[in-house]
Amino acid sequence: MQSEGIVLIGKGRAEKAFQRRSIELPELKDDEVLIESEAFGLNYADVMARNGLYRDAPPKPCVLGYELVGKVVQIGKNVDEALLDKRVLAFTRFGGYGKHAITKSNALTVIHEIPAEEAMALCTQAVTAYYMAEYVSTIRKGEMVLIHAAAGGVGTILIQLAKMKGAFVIAKVGSDEKGELAKKIGADLFINYKKGDYITQIQHALPGKKMDVIFNPVAGSTYKKDFSILAAGARIFLYGGSEMAGGKYGILSTLNFLRKMGVLLPVALMMSSKNILGVNMLRIADDKPEVLQTCLEAVVDLYEKKKLIPQIGGIFSVDEMAIAHNQLEDGQTSGKLTIKW
Repeated sequence: MQSEGIVLIGKGRAEKAFQRRSIELPELKDDEVLIESEAFGLNYADVMARNGLYRDAPPKPCVLGYELVGKVVQIGKNVDEALLDKRVLAFTRFGGYGKHAITKSNALTVIHEIPAEEAMALCTQAVTAYYMAEYVSTIRKGEMVLIHAAAGGVGTILIQLAKMKGAFVIAKVGSDEKGELAKKIGADLFINYKKGDYITQIQHALPGKKMDVIFNPVAGSTYKKDFSILAAGARIFLYGGSEMAGGKYGILSTLNFLRKMGVLLPVALMMSSKNILGVNMLRIADDKPEVLQTCLEAVVDLYEKKKLIPQIGGIFSVDEMAIAHNQLEDGQTSGKLTIKW
């Protein structure tokens, strides 16, 4: 069927890389649904894809986007008819920037009256946070937790999940304003990395303390630093490579990013009793979609019980897409960015 979407046509700044245009959607498969979009969310992986740094992105021209809120308007023959006309929060394997999007019937949950901008914060980013902090490895009471990009969509959810467990939370942020936001939602301490080396600041504030859990979407030079302050039995979650996004020299920047991370032999992990966990939610979605749905339903339940408060970073119209994308890339935002049709 014919629809429209925000199509990625090139690399670089968002105003040149995206174009609003007509798109053609394929016929539904038996286990799929067609959703008419009300709104969709932005994620940093979208910025990486726009800059040609996300290997899983489809070839251009393409429609990015992992999530949307909308109404189910058509279903495949094996899908429960009760889903028709329901308002849902859904994952997509790309295509979320479309006015209509196709996804699997087990990649969504019915949300009724939740505001779109709050629902968007409960999708990719909250599910990523919940998967790491609850599903893979539960945070324990009294553990020392360091959260990079703590004022972002994933970071703000991680703060709340960690505090629910009774952890001591250190929020690494890029401004004092973001630090105050992190403290408002529960962080015990914030570190502004633009005011000096964050490891030195942590050691000054908490002499002799080691970290039990670190959530890191930055990687690059931060990985070795994080490893240096891990306690025995501790774990680092690596779920992004935003440090690579600022590279100006193509393959040379990528190689330098990898050089900074270095090489680590498995025996070193065994001997030090430290753990490194890589997280790519697209791979989880491909291999274990039921895990994604379980985590999605869990975060919506926490929201409905008022245990999670989504942090809204901005609501933009579809014609303001480039503004929102560039603000996300430039680190000017906190919380979740939502685009409304």
